[in-house]
This record gives sequence, C-alpha cells and structure tokens, in this order.
Amino acid sequence: MILKGKRAIVSGASRGIGNAIVREYLREGSIVYGVSRKEADNRAELEEAGKASGGAYHWRQVDVTREEEITKAVDAIVAEAGGIDILVNNAGITRDGLIFRMSTADWEEVLKVNLTSAFFASRTMARSMIRQRSGSIINISSVSGIMGNAGQVNYSASKAGLIGFSKSLAREVASRGVRVNAIAPGFIETDMTSALAEKAREALFSQIPLGRAGTAVDVAALAVFLASDASAYITGQVIQVDGGLSM
Repeated sequence: MILKGKRAIVSGASRGIGNAIVREYLREGSIVYGVSRKEADNRAELEEAGKASGGAYHWRQVDVTREEEITKAVDAIVAEAGGIDILVNNAGITRDGLIFRMSTADWEEVLKVNLTSAFFASRTMARSMIRQRSGSIINISSVSGIMGNAGQVNYSASKAGLIGFSKSLAREVASRGVRVNAIAPGFIETDMTSALAEKAREALFSQIPLGRAGTAVDVAALAVFLASDASAYITGQVIQVDGGLSM
C-alpha cells in the first residue's frame, strides 16, 4: 500500500476517471476526500473499500467553480484531516461544437470547470502544502490540450491551460518540497466518451498505435504513482496516457 496514511482530495470524484482514482487511492490505503456536485453512485462501496484498506472515504458536495465554496471546503478538509498530501484536480466537462456555433456560455463554463476550478483549489492547497513542506498536486489535462481537436476549442484551451498552469506552479513551489504534474489522457472509456458513434470510434482507434481505448484505471494507475514517494524526483511533467495517439 504505497499511499498508506496519505490524505488526498480528488475533485470530480463521482464518476469516470475521478472515481477510478478514488478507488485506486483507497486500495493503496489512502484517506480520500471526494469533492463533486453529485454523490457517487458507488459511495457505499467506496466507504467499504476505505475501511478494508485501513484508509477512509469522505464525500463533500461542492461546486468547484464557486470560489468561496471550494476555498471553504478545502480549508475545512485540511483542518479535519490535519493536512493534505495529495490534490487531484480532475473536475471536467465538455460542451463540444464548432467555433461558429459555440456560445459564449459554453466557452466560459468549460473554462470555469476545467481550468479555473484547479486555480481555486490549488491556490488554497498550495499554502498548506508549502507550510508542511511536502505534497503532490496532479492536474488531469488531455491530449486535446497538446494536439488540439476540431469541435473542442473550449475544451482544448482549458486543458492546454492546465498544462501551462502545472508547469508554472511546479516552479513556484518546488523549493518547498511540493510537486506538480499533469496527466494527459487520450481516448478513455468513460460516460463522457460513450456517446461517440461507432464509425467515429473505429476511425479514432485506427490512429491509436495500441489500437484500443484506454480505461479509467489506466489513468488512475499513473495518478497513484505521481502521488506516491516513488515519484519524489518528478515535477513539472506532462505524461500522456493515450496508447501512443500523440507521439
């Protein structure tokens, strides 16, 4: 259990990649605070998993786009847990469409959820981690933020922004023992991607050297490594989990 006793906050914890990260952290003995607008369908299962591993799962209902709400939640969790070792900024949405048809509301909402929420949480969390002179912040970006993707100017911009955010923050806090890294998933089987038409899926798979979609656990496994002491000399990095799509 390489995260035994480590305390983590994971945003967007109710489903998809965030939920998988919570499950893997609990499996490794972590005490996890899941933050999301909606309660996870498997909350009882997560709580049992936490008990079984000697860790714990706690859920907080939070709208991460509201500055005061996320700041208060993070401060309260830090006080309750006696400090936080890991912050995973995973909350994310899509509002796809060609730029000619994209509304200002769709642009702004995606930037708020995917990028600004990470700023709110990290600003509050960085203060605590600097004081304890340790910590790992992990931002879930996307290969769309590296390669771009038609119909996703808002999503790609938010994920590219997370990459620049991660590298800059890593430089700011490294001297105090705090690490910041980004994970850039490719095509991952989640609720968010399940609506893609079969022909579009086949066309996409033909561009992936491994020839298949990834799973949320593929991403979560890297999030475990980056949260652990095994990655103690890794910071400011963007690591793709994409089956070779972006190489």
